[in-house]
Amino acid sequence: MARWKAERYFTGLSRNTFLLAIASLFTDISTEMLYPVLPVFLTETLRASGSIVGLIDGFAQAAQNIVGGFSGALSDHWKRRKPIALAGYVLAALTKPLMGLSTVWQGLFAARLVDRIGTGIRSAPRDALVASSVESKDRGRAFGLEGLGDNTGAFLGPLLALFLLSAAHVGLRTIFYLALIPGLLAVVMILLVQEKPAQVDSSPRLDARARRFPASYWRYLLVIALFGVGNSSNAFLILRTHETGTPLKNTILIYAVFNLVAALISYPAGSLSDRWNRKNVLLIAFVVFALVYLGFGLTTNIVSLAVLFLFYGLYQGIFRVVGKAIAADAVPVSLRASGIGWYSATVGLTQLAASIVAGVLWDRVGHSAVFFYGTASAAAGSIALYFLDSEMSYRWVIGEC
Repeated sequence: MARWKAERYFTGLSRNTFLLAIASLFTDISTEMLYPVLPVFLTETLRASGSIVGLIDGFAQAAQNIVGGFSGALSDHWKRRKPIALAGYVLAALTKPLMGLSTVWQGLFAARLVDRIGTGIRSAPRDALVASSVESKDRGRAFGLEGLGDNTGAFLGPLLALFLLSAAHVGLRTIFYLALIPGLLAVVMILLVQEKPAQVDSSPRLDARARRFPASYWRYLLVIALFGVGNSSNAFLILRTHETGTPLKNTILIYAVFNLVAALISYPAGSLSDRWNRKNVLLIAFVVFALVYLGFGLTTNIVSLAVLFLFYGLYQGIFRVVGKAIAADAVPVSLRASGIGWYSATVGLTQLAASIVAGVLWDRVGHSAVFFYGTASAAAGSIALYFLDSEMSYRWVIGEC
Protein backbone atom coordinates (compact mmCIF):
# COMPACT_ATOMS: atom_id res chain seq x y z
CA MET A 1 0.00 0.00 0.00
CA ALA A 2 2.78 2.44 0.92
CA ARG A 3 4.59 1.66 -2.33
CA TRP A 4 1.39 2.24 -4.33
CA LYS A 5 0.88 5.62 -2.66
CA ALA A 6 4.48 6.61 -3.38
CA GLU A 7 4.14 5.60 -7.04
CA ARG A 8 0.91 7.56 -7.30
CA TYR A 9 2.52 10.58 -5.65
CA PHE A 10 5.25 10.62 -8.33
CA THR A 11 3.00 9.65 -11.26
CA GLY A 12 3.79 11.52 -14.45
CA LEU A 13 7.48 12.01 -13.73
CA SER A 14 10.16 10.52 -15.97
CA ARG A 15 13.66 9.04 -15.66
CA ASN A 16 15.11 12.37 -16.80
CA THR A 17 13.18 14.18 -14.08
CA PHE A 18 14.83 12.05 -11.40
CA LEU A 19 18.31 12.32 -12.95
CA LEU A 20 18.02 16.09 -13.09
CA ALA A 21 16.82 16.18 -9.48
CA ILE A 22 19.80 14.06 -8.38
CA ALA A 23 22.13 16.36 -10.33
CA SER A 24 20.65 19.30 -8.45
CA LEU A 25 21.16 17.38 -5.20
CA PHE A 26 24.88 16.91 -5.83
CA THR A 27 25.53 20.37 -7.22
CA ASP A 28 23.84 22.02 -4.25
CA ILE A 29 25.79 19.88 -1.81
CA SER A 30 28.87 21.29 -3.53
CA THR A 31 27.64 24.88 -3.46
CA GLU A 32 26.08 24.89 0.00
CA MET A 33 29.13 23.35 1.65
CA LEU A 34 30.62 26.77 0.98
CA TYR A 35 27.76 29.26 1.19
CA PRO A 36 27.31 29.47 4.99
CA VAL A 37 31.06 29.82 5.57
CA LEU A 38 31.63 32.35 2.78
CA PRO A 39 30.46 35.46 4.67
CA VAL A 40 32.52 34.50 7.72
CA PHE A 41 35.53 33.54 5.57
CA LEU A 42 35.31 36.93 3.85
CA THR A 43 34.87 39.05 6.98
CA GLU A 44 37.13 37.17 9.40
CA THR A 45 39.82 35.58 7.19
CA LEU A 46 40.02 37.96 4.24
CA ARG A 47 38.97 41.06 6.30
CA ALA A 48 36.23 42.20 3.93
CA SER A 49 33.44 44.58 5.02
CA GLY A 50 29.69 44.04 4.91
CA SER A 51 29.53 46.13 1.73
CA ILE A 52 32.06 43.81 0.08
CA VAL A 53 30.04 40.76 1.14
CA GLY A 54 26.93 42.27 -0.47
CA LEU A 55 28.88 43.32 -3.56
CA ILE A 56 30.42 39.87 -4.11
CA ASP A 57 27.25 37.89 -3.61
CA GLY A 58 25.10 40.40 -5.49
CA PHE A 59 27.38 40.45 -8.53
CA ALA A 60 27.81 36.68 -8.41
CA GLN A 61 24.07 36.02 -8.34
CA ALA A 62 23.43 38.66 -10.99
CA ALA A 63 26.08 37.15 -13.27
CA GLN A 64 24.50 33.73 -12.79
CA ASN A 65 21.04 34.86 -13.74
CA ILE A 66 22.02 37.25 -16.54
CA VAL A 67 24.11 34.53 -18.16
CA GLY A 68 21.10 32.26 -17.68
CA GLY A 69 19.07 34.58 -19.88
CA PHE A 70 21.56 34.33 -22.72
CA SER A 71 22.15 30.60 -22.30
CA GLY A 72 18.40 30.03 -22.43
CA ALA A 73 18.13 31.98 -25.69
CA LEU A 74 21.15 30.12 -27.07
CA SER A 75 19.60 26.81 -26.08
CA ASP A 76 16.39 27.65 -27.93
CA HIS A 77 18.33 28.88 -30.95
CA TRP A 78 20.52 25.76 -31.17
CA LYS A 79 17.62 23.47 -30.25
CA ARG A 80 19.91 21.75 -27.72
CA ARG A 81 19.70 21.71 -23.93
CA LYS A 82 22.03 19.02 -22.59
CA PRO A 83 25.42 20.13 -24.02
CA ILE A 84 25.01 23.69 -22.74
CA ALA A 85 23.83 22.50 -19.33
CA LEU A 86 26.72 20.04 -19.13
CA ALA A 87 29.29 22.76 -19.86
CA GLY A 88 27.87 24.84 -17.03
CA TYR A 89 27.98 21.97 -14.55
CA VAL A 90 31.63 21.27 -15.40
CA LEU A 91 32.69 24.93 -15.08
CA ALA A 92 30.91 25.41 -11.75
CA ALA A 93 32.46 22.25 -10.30
CA LEU A 94 36.03 23.12 -11.30
CA THR A 95 35.99 26.64 -9.82
CA LYS A 96 35.05 25.63 -6.27
CA PRO A 97 38.65 24.88 -5.17
CA LEU A 98 39.85 28.21 -6.59
CA MET A 99 37.89 30.08 -3.91
CA GLY A 100 39.79 28.28 -1.18
CA LEU A 101 43.10 29.28 -2.75
CA SER A 102 42.25 33.00 -2.47
CA THR A 103 44.29 35.14 -0.10
CA VAL A 104 42.46 38.42 -0.80
CA TRP A 105 38.77 39.10 -1.30
CA GLN A 106 39.36 40.12 -4.92
CA GLY A 107 40.62 36.61 -5.72
CA LEU A 108 37.60 35.00 -4.11
CA PHE A 109 35.37 37.46 -5.98
CA ALA A 110 36.81 36.35 -9.32
CA ALA A 111 36.47 32.65 -8.53
CA ARG A 112 32.95 33.09 -7.18
CA LEU A 113 31.98 35.04 -10.30
CA VAL A 114 33.21 32.27 -12.62
CA ASP A 115 31.46 29.66 -10.48
CA ARG A 116 28.15 31.52 -10.78
CA ILE A 117 28.65 32.04 -14.51
CA GLY A 118 28.90 28.26 -14.84
CA THR A 119 25.71 27.93 -12.82
CA GLY A 120 24.04 30.49 -15.07
CA ILE A 121 25.09 28.62 -18.20
CA ARG A 122 23.45 25.42 -16.99
CA SER A 123 20.31 26.76 -15.28
CA ALA A 124 17.91 27.69 -18.10
CA PRO A 125 18.76 24.68 -20.34
CA ARG A 126 18.46 22.41 -17.29
CA ASP A 127 15.07 23.91 -16.39
CA ALA A 128 13.93 23.51 -20.01
CA LEU A 129 14.94 19.83 -19.75
CA VAL A 130 12.86 19.56 -16.58
CA ALA A 131 9.85 21.18 -18.27
CA SER A 132 10.11 18.93 -21.35
CA SER A 133 10.54 15.76 -19.30
CA VAL A 134 6.83 15.67 -18.35
CA GLU A 135 3.44 16.66 -19.69
CA SER A 136 2.30 20.21 -18.98
CA LYS A 137 -0.21 19.05 -16.33
CA ASP A 138 2.69 17.64 -14.26
CA ARG A 139 5.10 20.55 -14.71
CA GLY A 140 4.71 21.89 -11.19
CA ARG A 141 5.60 18.48 -9.75
CA ALA A 142 8.57 18.17 -12.09
CA PHE A 143 9.96 21.48 -10.88
CA GLY A 144 8.99 20.48 -7.36
CA LEU A 145 11.08 17.29 -7.57
CA GLU A 146 14.03 19.24 -8.98
CA GLY A 147 13.56 21.76 -6.16
CA LEU A 148 13.44 18.90 -3.66
CA GLY A 149 16.81 17.67 -4.91
CA ASP A 150 18.23 21.18 -4.94
CA ASN A 151 17.11 22.08 -1.43
CA THR A 152 17.98 18.67 0.00
CA GLY A 153 21.49 19.25 -1.30
CA ALA A 154 21.38 22.69 0.27
CA PHE A 155 20.51 20.97 3.57
CA LEU A 156 23.17 18.26 3.33
CA GLY A 157 25.92 20.62 2.14
CA PRO A 158 26.09 22.73 5.33
CA LEU A 159 25.85 19.57 7.45
CA LEU A 160 28.80 18.12 5.57
CA ALA A 161 30.71 21.36 6.17
CA LEU A 162 29.76 21.21 9.84
CA PHE A 163 31.00 17.63 10.08
CA LEU A 164 34.28 18.54 8.40
CA LEU A 165 34.81 21.48 10.76
CA SER A 166 33.73 19.72 13.97
CA ALA A 167 34.61 16.06 13.59
CA ALA A 168 37.32 16.01 10.94
CA HIS A 169 38.80 19.32 12.16
CA VAL A 170 39.63 20.50 8.66
CA GLY A 171 40.28 24.16 7.90
CA LEU A 172 37.87 26.41 6.03
CA ARG A 173 40.02 26.30 2.90
CA THR A 174 39.90 22.49 2.75
CA ILE A 175 36.11 22.61 2.53
CA PHE A 176 36.44 24.57 -0.72
CA TYR A 177 38.71 21.87 -2.14
CA LEU A 178 36.43 18.98 -1.14
CA ALA A 179 33.41 20.68 -2.74
CA LEU A 180 34.79 19.56 -6.10
CA ILE A 181 33.71 15.94 -5.49
CA PRO A 182 29.90 16.35 -5.39
CA GLY A 183 30.21 18.86 -8.23
CA LEU A 184 31.71 16.17 -10.45
CA LEU A 185 29.03 13.66 -9.40
CA ALA A 186 26.44 16.13 -10.69
CA VAL A 187 28.25 16.13 -14.04
CA VAL A 188 27.89 12.34 -14.19
CA MET A 189 24.11 12.62 -13.67
CA ILE A 190 23.77 15.07 -16.56
CA LEU A 191 25.74 12.73 -18.82
CA LEU A 192 23.04 10.09 -18.18
CA VAL A 193 20.16 12.38 -19.22
CA GLN A 194 18.63 11.54 -22.59
CA GLU A 195 17.63 14.71 -24.38
CA LYS A 196 14.49 14.80 -26.49
CA PRO A 197 14.46 16.95 -29.64
CA ALA A 198 13.51 20.50 -28.64
CA GLN A 199 10.12 21.60 -29.94
CA VAL A 200 11.26 24.95 -31.33
CA ASP A 201 10.80 26.81 -34.56
CA SER A 202 13.76 27.56 -36.80
CA SER A 203 15.08 31.02 -36.08
CA PRO A 204 18.08 32.50 -37.87
CA ARG A 205 18.42 35.38 -35.44
CA LEU A 206 19.22 34.87 -31.79
CA ASP A 207 18.42 38.44 -30.76
CA ALA A 208 14.86 38.47 -32.13
CA ARG A 209 13.33 36.49 -29.31
CA ALA A 210 12.46 39.26 -26.86
CA ARG A 211 9.80 40.66 -29.19
CA ARG A 212 8.09 37.26 -29.33
CA PHE A 213 7.27 37.10 -25.61
CA PRO A 214 3.64 37.88 -24.72
CA ALA A 215 2.86 41.10 -22.81
CA SER A 216 1.61 39.06 -19.83
CA TYR A 217 5.08 37.54 -19.46
CA TRP A 218 6.67 40.99 -19.18
CA ARG A 219 4.07 42.04 -16.61
CA TYR A 220 5.05 39.00 -14.59
CA LEU A 221 8.73 39.96 -14.77
CA LEU A 222 7.85 43.47 -13.57
CA VAL A 223 6.21 41.96 -10.50
CA ILE A 224 9.26 39.78 -9.87
CA ALA A 225 11.52 42.84 -10.23
CA LEU A 226 9.43 44.91 -7.80
CA PHE A 227 9.68 42.13 -5.23
CA GLY A 228 13.32 41.40 -6.02
CA VAL A 229 14.81 44.87 -5.43
CA GLY A 230 14.53 44.17 -1.70
CA ASN A 231 15.48 40.49 -1.84
CA SER A 232 19.14 40.78 -0.89
CA SER A 233 21.65 37.98 -0.47
CA ASN A 234 21.01 35.32 2.17
CA ALA A 235 24.49 36.20 3.41
CA PHE A 236 22.91 39.03 5.41
CA LEU A 237 20.62 36.57 7.19
CA ILE A 238 23.68 34.50 8.04
CA LEU A 239 25.62 37.55 9.28
CA ARG A 240 22.62 38.72 11.31
CA THR A 241 22.43 35.33 13.00
CA HIS A 242 26.18 35.10 13.56
CA GLU A 243 26.46 38.63 15.00
CA THR A 244 24.23 37.70 17.95
CA GLY A 245 27.15 35.69 19.29
CA THR A 246 26.01 32.42 17.76
CA PRO A 247 29.06 30.22 17.05
CA LEU A 248 29.80 29.56 13.39
CA LYS A 249 28.95 25.87 13.78
CA ASN A 250 25.49 26.67 15.18
CA THR A 251 24.92 29.24 12.44
CA ILE A 252 25.74 26.60 9.83
CA LEU A 253 23.31 24.18 11.53
CA ILE A 254 20.49 26.75 11.46
CA TYR A 255 21.21 27.41 7.80
CA ALA A 256 21.13 23.67 7.07
CA VAL A 257 17.74 23.22 8.71
CA PHE A 258 16.44 26.24 6.77
CA ASN A 259 17.35 24.38 3.58
CA LEU A 260 15.69 21.22 4.90
CA VAL A 261 12.43 23.15 5.30
CA ALA A 262 12.83 24.44 1.74
CA ALA A 263 13.41 20.89 0.53
CA LEU A 264 10.37 19.50 2.31
CA ILE A 265 8.03 22.17 0.93
CA SER A 266 9.33 22.11 -2.66
CA TYR A 267 7.49 19.10 -4.06
CA PRO A 268 4.19 19.73 -2.22
CA ALA A 269 4.29 23.36 -3.39
CA GLY A 270 4.87 22.32 -6.99
CA SER A 271 2.14 19.69 -6.79
CA LEU A 272 -0.28 22.19 -5.23
CA SER A 273 0.45 24.70 -7.98
CA ASP A 274 -0.59 22.06 -10.57
CA ARG A 275 -4.04 21.89 -8.94
CA TRP A 276 -4.42 25.45 -7.68
CA ASN A 277 -3.67 28.82 -9.31
CA ARG A 278 0.12 29.15 -9.31
CA LYS A 279 -0.14 32.89 -8.68
CA ASN A 280 -1.82 32.32 -5.31
CA VAL A 281 0.84 29.83 -4.24
CA LEU A 282 3.57 32.33 -5.16
CA LEU A 283 1.73 35.06 -3.25
CA ILE A 284 2.02 32.94 -0.11
CA ALA A 285 5.80 32.89 -0.59
CA PHE A 286 5.93 36.69 -0.95
CA VAL A 287 3.94 37.21 2.25
CA VAL A 288 6.12 34.76 4.20
CA PHE A 289 9.24 36.59 2.98
CA ALA A 290 7.84 39.96 4.15
CA LEU A 291 7.01 38.62 7.60
CA VAL A 292 10.40 36.95 8.04
CA TYR A 293 12.33 40.07 7.00
CA LEU A 294 10.20 42.18 9.34
CA GLY A 295 11.06 39.80 12.17
CA PHE A 296 14.78 39.93 11.37
CA GLY A 297 14.59 43.70 11.53
CA LEU A 298 12.79 43.78 14.89
CA THR A 299 14.69 41.19 16.94
CA THR A 300 18.21 40.03 17.74
CA ASN A 301 17.08 37.13 19.94
CA ILE A 302 18.80 34.02 18.65
CA VAL A 303 15.84 31.72 19.26
CA SER A 304 13.51 34.07 17.39
CA LEU A 305 15.99 34.45 14.54
CA ALA A 306 16.40 30.68 14.28
CA VAL A 307 12.62 30.20 14.06
CA LEU A 308 12.33 32.98 11.47
CA PHE A 309 15.16 31.42 9.45
CA LEU A 310 13.20 28.16 9.33
CA PHE A 311 10.07 29.97 8.12
CA TYR A 312 12.25 31.59 5.48
CA GLY A 313 12.74 28.07 4.15
CA LEU A 314 9.03 28.03 3.26
CA TYR A 315 9.54 31.08 1.08
CA GLN A 316 12.69 29.64 -0.50
CA GLY A 317 11.11 26.32 -1.42
CA ILE A 318 7.92 27.80 -2.86
CA PHE A 319 9.53 30.69 -4.75
CA ARG A 320 12.17 28.58 -6.44
CA VAL A 321 9.65 26.05 -7.74
CA VAL A 322 6.54 28.09 -8.52
CA GLY A 323 8.32 31.18 -9.85
CA LYS A 324 10.00 29.16 -12.59
CA ALA A 325 6.88 27.12 -13.30
CA ILE A 326 4.92 30.31 -14.01
CA ALA A 327 7.70 31.57 -16.27
CA ALA A 328 7.62 28.28 -18.19
CA ASP A 329 3.83 28.43 -18.49
CA ALA A 330 3.76 32.05 -19.61
CA VAL A 331 5.59 31.55 -22.92
CA PRO A 332 5.12 29.22 -25.91
CA VAL A 333 7.12 26.02 -25.94
CA SER A 334 9.48 27.37 -28.61
CA LEU A 335 10.69 30.04 -26.18
CA ARG A 336 10.68 28.04 -22.97
CA ALA A 337 14.41 28.11 -22.17
CA SER A 338 14.52 31.80 -23.09
CA GLY A 339 11.51 32.57 -20.91
CA ILE A 340 12.98 30.81 -17.90
CA GLY A 341 16.37 32.36 -18.62
CA TRP A 342 15.15 35.97 -18.71
CA TYR A 343 13.07 35.32 -15.61
CA SER A 344 16.29 34.21 -13.89
CA ALA A 345 18.09 37.26 -15.25
CA THR A 346 15.45 39.49 -13.68
CA VAL A 347 15.88 37.73 -10.34
CA GLY A 348 19.66 38.12 -10.57
CA LEU A 349 19.72 41.79 -11.58
CA THR A 350 17.31 42.82 -8.86
CA GLN A 351 19.18 40.76 -6.29
CA LEU A 352 22.38 42.54 -7.31
CA ALA A 353 20.70 45.90 -6.72
CA ALA A 354 19.19 44.67 -3.46
CA SER A 355 22.50 43.30 -2.18
CA ILE A 356 24.41 46.50 -2.99
CA VAL A 357 21.77 48.59 -1.22
CA ALA A 358 21.75 46.14 1.69
CA GLY A 359 25.53 46.35 2.04
CA VAL A 360 25.39 50.15 2.23
CA LEU A 361 22.53 50.03 4.74
CA TRP A 362 24.41 47.41 6.80
CA ASP A 363 27.57 49.52 7.03
CA ARG A 364 26.17 53.05 7.19
CA VAL A 365 22.60 53.01 8.52
CA GLY A 366 22.10 49.93 10.67
CA HIS A 367 21.73 46.21 10.34
CA SER A 368 17.96 46.28 10.88
CA ALA A 369 17.56 48.71 7.97
CA VAL A 370 18.47 45.90 5.54
CA PHE A 371 15.44 43.91 6.60
CA PHE A 372 12.98 46.79 6.82
CA TYR A 373 13.91 47.71 3.26
CA GLY A 374 13.30 44.12 2.15
CA THR A 375 9.96 44.07 3.94
CA ALA A 376 8.77 47.17 2.09
CA SER A 377 9.80 45.75 -1.27
CA ALA A 378 8.10 42.42 -0.56
CA ALA A 379 4.89 44.22 0.44
CA ALA A 380 4.89 46.18 -2.83
CA GLY A 381 5.59 43.01 -4.81
CA SER A 382 2.79 41.16 -3.04
CA ILE A 383 0.27 43.86 -3.94
CA ALA A 384 1.40 43.86 -7.58
CA LEU A 385 1.22 40.05 -7.76
CA TYR A 386 -2.29 40.08 -6.31
CA PHE A 387 -3.50 42.25 -9.19
CA LEU A 388 -1.62 40.30 -11.86
CA ASP A 389 -3.72 38.54 -14.49
CA SER A 390 -4.77 35.25 -12.87
CA GLU A 391 -5.04 33.42 -16.17
CA MET A 392 -1.63 34.52 -17.43
CA SER A 393 0.10 31.31 -16.40
CA TYR A 394 -2.24 28.99 -18.26
CA ARG A 395 -2.58 30.37 -21.78
CA TRP A 396 0.30 28.49 -23.35
CA VAL A 397 -0.33 25.37 -21.25
CA ILE A 398 -3.78 25.07 -22.80
CA GLY A 399 -2.17 25.31 -26.21
CA GLU A 400 0.13 22.39 -25.43
CA CYS A 401 -2.50 19.99 -24.15
